[in-house]
Amino acid sequence: MRTIKRGGEYELDIRKSRFICAMARVGDEDEARAFIAERRKEHWSANHNCTAYVIGPDGGVQRSSDDGEPSGTAGVPMLEVLRHRELTDTVAVVTRYFGGTKLGAGGLIRAYGNAVSAAVDEFGVLERRTLLVVAVIADYLRAGRLESDLRDSRHHVRGVEYGSDVQIDIALDERDLPEFEAWLAEATGGQALCEVLGTTTIEVEPAAEP
Repeated sequence: MRTIKRGGEYELDIRKSRFICAMARVGDEDEARAFIAERRKEHWSANHNCTAYVIGPDGGVQRSSDDGEPSGTAGVPMLEVLRHRELTDTVAVVTRYFGGTKLGAGGLIRAYGNAVSAAVDEFGVLERRTLLVVAVIADYLRAGRLESDLRDSRHHVRGVEYGSDVQIDIALDERDLPEFEAWLAEATGGQALCEVLGTTTIEVEPAAEP
């Protein structure tokens, strides 16, 4: 899954109507509802404040509201953009100030969907990845070079602890573990220990499309 890089506000003018899309990162439904309430209070005089949000590690919580627009012409297309972009823990509110020209059902669907899509493009996205957390334990003679090599690698160094030995915690893809263990054994002559501690979730820039 992915989430937006940052929250913010983005405005489109479509046939004299103002469509203001505000988005935020949220951790649960309470935060999503609070953001929606805040936007509706700020734009109390608007004709509509339509909403959509997706929450949860697998995007399992999904809600939308047309807020007075014809059924299925606002909240659903907004939600579809979030689904299509594979976004989670994200809430969108599109505020509409009517400009006097009716758009019709098809026009509304495009307008609300485009408002969210343009806002996502503006704010950017981050990919969420679940990685293994691995503790590498080595003596002081090997630890300095080992830490330097790990920081230069594609793996993520999460921290270093100094005790009777040195423990370097790294995060790596589970698929890379066998290769990493083989590299570690060769680099340290089999003198470093490697232990899986658990998992963590990180946010990274999504890979560029080929």
